[in-house]
Amino acid sequence: MPVSRTYDPLPSYRPAAGEVAAGWSAPVAGLPLGPLVLAVDGPAALDWAALAEGLAAAVRAAGRDVDLLDVRDHYATGAGERLTAEPVPADDPFFTPLSQARVADLFDAVPRPGRPARDAVRVVYGPGASLCEPDVLWYADLPKRYAEAAVSKGELPVGVNLGRPARPGDLVRLFYTDWPVLDRHRDAIAGRVDRWIDTQHPARPASLDGAALRATLAHLARGPVRTRPYFNSTPWGGQWAASELGFTPQGGNTALGYELIAPEAGVLVGEKNGAQVEIPFQLLCVGHPVEMLGDDVHRRFGTSFPIRFDYLDTMGGGNLSLHLHPRERYMREVFGWPYTQHETYYVTAAEEGSRVLLGLTEHADPATMRRQVEEAIADGTPMPVEDHVQSHPATVGQLFMIPAGTPHASGAGNLVLEVSATPYLYSLRFYDWLRKDAAGASRPLPYEHGFANLDTARRGEDVTKELVQQPRTLRSGDGWREEVVGALPEMFYAVHRLVVAEGAAAPDDTAGRFHILNAAAGEGAVIETGDGRTHELAFAETLTIPAAVGPYRVRALGGDEVRIVKALVVEP
Repeated sequence: MPVSRTYDPLPSYRPAAGEVAAGWSAPVAGLPLGPLVLAVDGPAALDWAALAEGLAAAVRAAGRDVDLLDVRDHYATGAGERLTAEPVPADDPFFTPLSQARVADLFDAVPRPGRPARDAVRVVYGPGASLCEPDVLWYADLPKRYAEAAVSKGELPVGVNLGRPARPGDLVRLFYTDWPVLDRHRDAIAGRVDRWIDTQHPARPASLDGAALRATLAHLARGPVRTRPYFNSTPWGGQWAASELGFTPQGGNTALGYELIAPEAGVLVGEKNGAQVEIPFQLLCVGHPVEMLGDDVHRRFGTSFPIRFDYLDTMGGGNLSLHLHPRERYMREVFGWPYTQHETYYVTAAEEGSRVLLGLTEHADPATMRRQVEEAIADGTPMPVEDHVQSHPATVGQLFMIPAGTPHASGAGNLVLEVSATPYLYSLRFYDWLRKDAAGASRPLPYEHGFANLDTARRGEDVTKELVQQPRTLRSGDGWREEVVGALPEMFYAVHRLVVAEGAAAPDDTAGRFHILNAAAGEGAVIETGDGRTHELAFAETLTIPAAVGPYRVRALGGDEVRIVKALVVEP
């Protein structure tokens, strides 16, 4: 599809104060004179040995003595196991509850290094270094996609898991223990960090002064902002994002497009063709929850940004697994998330004849379904999926509602925009079409969890009537209309669509709660806010409109009608 500005895979924003530095010399030059303790905290996955070596060399080049203390050498014996919550059931190989532990739990006693002699710098580094009462605190970051890729591929740097040796393929540990523990720690100390360091290029890290970081976050929290997208590969993945958006598949396909998944999303700050730091999107919500979320949403969800946008690309790929997501009580009691994983599929593009599997057939029998799932796992017997789950045409522009407990899968030949609740790591799979990975292994199928959450009440015609809704106009004006394309009483968010004709502009207002916009058809739009900010939105891009924005306009670009998918939290 033609666009007036093509999809930008690296959206970025200038810092509101200061500038992004490249390399170690500028941060070191800014250190106070005299003896001091410098702590460099951060996640487990980055290469701490290389960081310490590079930083120490820069300190020596500045004419100061330096000594190093790796805080990981002071972790208690078996420290990593202190962090892991007990799974339910106790022998569950698929999930553990989200850890409620603290980084401080890694220590029997946190080291308290005294200041060195003379004009020297004592560098304390590693996860938890900030607990050592330093004079200066830096935070070195590495986006989560690096850790996930390393664990998935078995290419593990020492310490990629927090407090214990890394194990190839152990994403369970990474997702449910390391990340929640490290995220809480990062969020707690972000307000006093003296410098933020991005280590994606370890030989020449990019960094931003702490005061400039906080000024930039405050500015971004009050205007439209787009996160850095990326695509993961999976066995079912397609080729649409590679052919249409220019992404280079790392594993042969562009299956999962992370447009806005708050726990992993980052915002690029710096010059477009110069040094940049990638700042976790979550810090906007932690530092400015009312501005980002809105007062009501903040009261309901704390600092958790509760809606995500991502792509499922099966164009030239295969069917997704047949799966569902945990219902609310199960999600809370077994997995530890305070809200559940409702989803929707918006069909952005589809090949002729492609389908979406959704909801039980009228005569689906869970006992027969379970037997066939077990036969597929044990004997490789193909499962007659459509005996149990309905198949619907994947019509471009159709939204499919997927409340928790509903079996579903996007079929081959689709580009689906998934507009969903933020929890994203709880796919309770029944069947994966007997696929094998590159090593010849089958995908894990936690079907016992799946059957424990299967909603057997909504089936047959009720599925089509309630989950495959037709658009209904909410409001309209000269050359535009806003439609509700999906809403259910049990789901805390709704999906709307703005349809804006060539040359027209649709007025809107956050009215105290954030909006998320995605240009789903047409050449794109420009967002105009009341304080004079403008932000272009090309086809397939996703943009967050913080609650603080208030009134804004969506103006169509190009010569075609523009269709903007919009999601927002609704009144309880």
